[in-house]
Amino acid sequence: MNSPFKQSQINIGTLGHVDHGKTTLTSAITHTWTDTHSESIKRSMTIKLGYADATIYLCGDAEKPESYTTQPSCEDAKPIRRISMLDAPGHEMLMATAIAGSSIIDGAIFVIAANEPCPMPQTKEHLMIINALGIKQVVVVQTKIDLVGKEKAKQHYAQIKQFLKHTIIEDAPIIPVMANKGINVDVLLKQLSAIPIPERDTTSDPIMYVARSFDVNRPGTPIAELKGGVVGGSILKGKFRVGDEIEIRPGVLSSQKKETYEPIITKIESISSGDQMLDEAIAGGLIAFGTDIDPTYTKADALVGQLVGHVGKLPEVQTKLSLSYVALKRDDLPPQPFRKDEPLLLGIGTGTFVGYVRNAKKNNIEVELKRPACIEEHAKISVLRNFGQRWRLTGYATLA
Repeated sequence: MNSPFKQSQINIGTLGHVDHGKTTLTSAITHTWTDTHSESIKRSMTIKLGYADATIYLCGDAEKPESYTTQPSCEDAKPIRRISMLDAPGHEMLMATAIAGSSIIDGAIFVIAANEPCPMPQTKEHLMIINALGIKQVVVVQTKIDLVGKEKAKQHYAQIKQFLKHTIIEDAPIIPVMANKGINVDVLLKQLSAIPIPERDTTSDPIMYVARSFDVNRPGTPIAELKGGVVGGSILKGKFRVGDEIEIRPGVLSSQKKETYEPIITKIESISSGDQMLDEAIAGGLIAFGTDIDPTYTKADALVGQLVGHVGKLPEVQTKLSLSYVALKRDDLPPQPFRKDEPLLLGIGTGTFVGYVRNAKKNNIEVELKRPACIEEHAKISVLRNFGQRWRLTGYATLA
């Protein structure tokens, strides 16, 4: 059944420790396996942000969880919400990708598996992301309950409650789910249906974060039949229409000037949201623009982390940042002042950037980026520092 909604109304991210069942849960909701990237398949883990859309239908009494489904079989199925699911990686070395995904989500499913003690390392770090970025609309899902039995599941539930104490999501609902058998997925859908849709700004100059970029042409396609590159992401504000001339910043490396970037100027030739083709798109859900960009610029997610907007309306591109830093309280990491020339991994929008500390005074740090970034004025920038050859989330920053 095709969705009656033109585009998704809300973005839901999945967060949680590696191998706790995020991709399986996403599949149970959307009936789409999001690990389609070749490295993800090879390594049996999520490497890139995966995403899929689903429409939630009501079949019967709204008070009953079993009335909620994404595969309606009743004749009077009522569509009540269309959601976009972002499946973020949980492995610690890929935390920056998870942080990037958190910048475009309106709510989250926090996945915690019952067959391991709570919290596991990335469970802690993902909760830090939730707290740092202020994601209040969170549903906690206790997965793999079929592997432990009723009593151990209850004990694990108590561990989760203790773990969430004194956090931004202390009162979040906790739903035990057997995703591979579809048990309690309806209860989860009811909760997702209750997440408020944020008020969208449709009048400002539009901005979209690029979360994925693609070359959709098959190998061997004749030159005359080649299609332009596709950029996909989430619109933060404003409205885009088919035919709009757009700019993508920072763009691509200049062929004339060494180590400088040139913005890409192109035209929106098509707009899609899942299987829906649109004439215009606003904030909410994941959107893809077909363009006339040289597809070599967009292949292999080359434009991830860039901003899309109307020509001349985007923030300036920056390589030197003055940041106000807020440290997270971590018992497992020693407090250390920033060192001159210390490398940092920064989650800016939907991208990850390497930067080097050039100066630091208390909570104000000057950072030089290895490659330029286009940054919204009020964006929160996640900061990862290297401890023992591992990148660890230590805080977040805003432009000073």
